Amino acid sequence: MNLRNVAIIAHVDHGKTTLVDQLLAQSGVFRANEATTERAMDSNDQERERGITILAKCTSVLWNGEAGETRINIIDTPGHADFGGEVERILGMVDGCVLLVDAEEGVMPQTKFVLTKALKMGLRPILCINKVDRAHADPDRVHNAAFDLFAAIGATDEQLDFPHIYASGRAGWATMDLNVPNDNLAPLFDLIVKHVPEPKVVENKDKPFQILNVLIESDPFLGRLLTGRIESGKAVPGMAIKALDRDGKIIEQGRITKVLAFRGLKRQPVDDAEAGDIVAIAGMSKATVADTLCALEVTEALPAQPIDPPTISMTVSVNDSPLAGREGDKVQSRVIRDRLLKEAEANVAIRVTETGGKDAFEVAGRGELQLGVLIENMRREGFELSISRPQVLFREGPDG
Repeated sequence: MNLRNVAIIAHVDHGKTTLVDQLLAQSGVFRANEATTERAMDSNDQERERGITILAKCTSVLWNGEAGETRINIIDTPGHADFGGEVERILGMVDGCVLLVDAEEGVMPQTKFVLTKALKMGLRPILCINKVDRAHADPDRVHNAAFDLFAAIGATDEQLDFPHIYASGRAGWATMDLNVPNDNLAPLFDLIVKHVPEPKVVENKDKPFQILNVLIESDPFLGRLLTGRIESGKAVPGMAIKALDRDGKIIEQGRITKVLAFRGLKRQPVDDAEAGDIVAIAGMSKATVADTLCALEVTEALPAQPIDPPTISMTVSVNDSPLAGREGDKVQSRVIRDRLLKEAEANVAIRVTETGGKDAFEVAGRGELQLGVLIENMRREGFELSISRPQVLFREGPDG
């Protein structure tokens, strides 16, 4: 079966998650009588309340189009600059991307950020001009602005020769030509299959097993789940593997207990997964983001993508006010420290350091929204803490 790995990238509110909803629906993921929610990929409580995407998430659809049956792994990404770390780390897993641009708003600051990262990785984006059914949409202006942006960033001639497609994510249709109306997303599916190359690593399926961890989460039954794209070999439950850090040092050895592949909105256990597929692997207890899981005979770790450094920081400390202990039950500095370190392990854009005072920790991130989401999550989990005003972080350049 053909395989394609693609990311949907864009500025905030340009319609990524809504488009993924329609891609899922039109590929037959949902049963005819199945209850579906709007923005199904935004599964986190805060994502649904705020109406934004905070975490990058993977899904998978089967498309039977012009090129035959193809499995397309789709990664939905956040649009806010604060969550840019999520976009940076997943771009190494994909072989192409769909750059969504609002036909009314046009090219925005975060469009430039995500496109810069994609071009730097050597990806050849597909430009999707979304929301063309809006009253004030101007697709031609947006198309020209996007081309200028590609050129200004320094795209190669091959990247500048990008295909473009017009769409309405909410209405669920796409067309290559606005004069030719359409009522489904088949042209977008076919364009992805045609333009996005098959993963190069498929050639490595006979080599020893290797996968670079990109996302980490915990499951109450399976323990730590590590998600990434298999770079070589085959993953089989029961197989003995080891985890290497960036320098190639062994962190731990263990066995794969489960290999979970993405099928629609669910993860399903599979008997094996080959190079090129995006899977979650259970069985390791210490390995984390940017570590390599590999067969026992492998000695070198896979290179991890560098992430842009944090821009602001604030001090998180024990609540020592007269009203301490009224709302939360997790008030000790040890418990707060463990929770912050757990967050820093899963979220590569956050950095936690201990300060001179034993009860305070400096938490650095990409922006106030990102830190605000972390604090609100901790509050809901029953933590009680005090926080300082955010401070801008400075970095000295090579010339001082």
